[in-house]
Amino acid sequence: MTSPEHLDLPPLIGAAGRVRLPGSKSISNRLLLLAALAEGSTRIDGLLDSDDTRVMLDALRTLGVALQRGDDGSCTVHGCGGALPVRRADLFLGNAGTALRPLTAALALAGGDWQVRGVPRMHERPIGDLVDALRGIGCAIDYLGNAGYPPLAIGRGAPRLDAPLRVRGDVSSQFLSALLLALPLLGSDRDVAIDVVGELISRPYVALTLRLLERFGVHVRNAHWQRFVIPAGSRYRTPGRIAVEGDASSASYFLAAGVLGAGNGAAVRVEGVDAHSIQGDVAFARVLEQLGADIDWGDGWIEARGLRAGVAALAGGDIDCVAIPDAAMTLAITALFAAAPTRLLGIGSWRVKETDRIAAMATELAKLGATVDAGDDWLRVHPLAAADWRSASVATYDDHRMAMCFSLASFGPVDIRIEDPGCVAKTFPGYFDAFARIARPVPVIAIDGPTASGKGTLAARVAAALGFHALDSGALYRACALLALRRGIALDDAGALAALAATLPLRCDGARLLLSGEDVGAAIRAEDVGQAASRLAALPAVRTALLALQRQQRRAPGLVADGRDMGTVVFPDAGLKVFLAAGVRARAERRYKQLISQGISTTLDAVLNDLEQRDARDTQRSVAALRPAPDALHLDNSELDVEQTVLRVLQWWRQCAAR
Repeated sequence: MTSPEHLDLPPLIGAAGRVRLPGSKSISNRLLLLAALAEGSTRIDGLLDSDDTRVMLDALRTLGVALQRGDDGSCTVHGCGGALPVRRADLFLGNAGTALRPLTAALALAGGDWQVRGVPRMHERPIGDLVDALRGIGCAIDYLGNAGYPPLAIGRGAPRLDAPLRVRGDVSSQFLSALLLALPLLGSDRDVAIDVVGELISRPYVALTLRLLERFGVHVRNAHWQRFVIPAGSRYRTPGRIAVEGDASSASYFLAAGVLGAGNGAAVRVEGVDAHSIQGDVAFARVLEQLGADIDWGDGWIEARGLRAGVAALAGGDIDCVAIPDAAMTLAITALFAAAPTRLLGIGSWRVKETDRIAAMATELAKLGATVDAGDDWLRVHPLAAADWRSASVATYDDHRMAMCFSLASFGPVDIRIEDPGCVAKTFPGYFDAFARIARPVPVIAIDGPTASGKGTLAARVAAALGFHALDSGALYRACALLALRRGIALDDAGALAALAATLPLRCDGARLLLSGEDVGAAIRAEDVGQAASRLAALPAVRTALLALQRQQRRAPGLVADGRDMGTVVFPDAGLKVFLAAGVRARAERRYKQLISQGISTTLDAVLNDLEQRDARDTQRSVAALRPAPDALHLDNSELDVEQTVLRVLQWWRQCAAR
């Protein structure tokens, strides 16, 4: 099934619920490799099912490792004791650094003829420091493209351990983890040491590797994160059965949602991680606590309950993110809602991830209206005032974490479009479904119906009763028509009218409609403007141009929108959709009385003829034709007065809100 090109997220008013996290990608791929290299069979429970784990599974099968997947999500791996059955293969590893880098080290020490490659972005992610370390002990590795980057040809070298290995620690901790995972294959009769050159970044991921090595019988000595010693005679033995923790990096999005949108008794709970997690990114919850969030911990779960009592907004300031490199991306979004600028430090590893995340984050945050400063290993994000937010289409750069992070921008008062949402399949294929289950969008009541059915009056009265904002979509078309008439634009010039609609200088200020600062509430009600608006509304390009303007009116605490396509096109996710109707003669009589009261001379027959023509245009146009949404409730108010109509809709809304 193909993935949609984009996903539109409405503004959110809150969040509540529980999320069962998928398995950790970092743990899943490490366990698969360890189980494949170990003696005996290992059952892995809770294995992540994602693009990155699939490429690792495919690679292991290509290498001759026997695997069985269970219906319960488990995977049984029959280890080869370090002796891979297949000694020649071409392995495609996508953009999975947790697969390509450790496999490179394992294959270099196993002896054979291999090629490892990935997608174009993987061929831009450095691997030179790992290759240099392996070449330094006699492994045979050649670059098939640019020096320092995949793809690679790995041959039959003659590994020797005359001195400690040396590897840089300031580019990616995956290089050190790859060596730690691979070196026990040598079965050396003496200790094997690895010296880290420079400061080791992302230490929690190395700690994770060490904990998993212990589960397979290899106990590495860690000397202050600068030297790691693998004891003589180390080899992998199966633990029999092992479970994958929930992904702590993925937990960060839901915990942040719980801070931004919970409170007053509501909470967001993530299940699958807790205070005893072996993943470094679980510390993200501690950071939220330090910034003012109300966080609770339990056995197998963490819960976010909004802000602590007396705290108005998350604190800003400097945050050291060395221990939480992936979850730190989430802080770049929560910074938009903070009380002061937030500077994220120690994030140099972002530069060599699925994309250059520092550059990507700065670019996409700016689209929202944010002021962002960036350096080699830091990012400063200034908070956004409510009036400064801008709706945006967010590019994701084929980076799953960009897509998941920016879903949180929907807590701002704007619409967010996520481009290529399918990229989340790398680690969390069901992310947006899970996010939707805990998200509470700003509520919308959509009222559609033909001209003179009383939509505008009904919408205004319902909005006033609920304290919601009101959108008279017809007024937007009338304002556009008014400006077109004033500028002398022909009503059949679709291109010029669409361009006018796309740049319409219109602002809704409470009950006032301001066109270039002028209150045009009375001017747009002129009969010639109404006629022109009906013609404009039939033009697809004009409707498309005004769509974003209409959706921008969706603001807390809620919106009542009236028009002809509110429930079918503009707000298809509206909580209540009403199709308001009345017989054409009843509508004509209402419209006739309204015009006469305004001093406009006309006849009932003329009004009736005009309504019939408008109905024909509205129902027969090619785009957004007037029709009830499939889930709309029909209300014929031919025999109802305004009060009865309003009470009926309010009753329906209370029933919807109670569900």
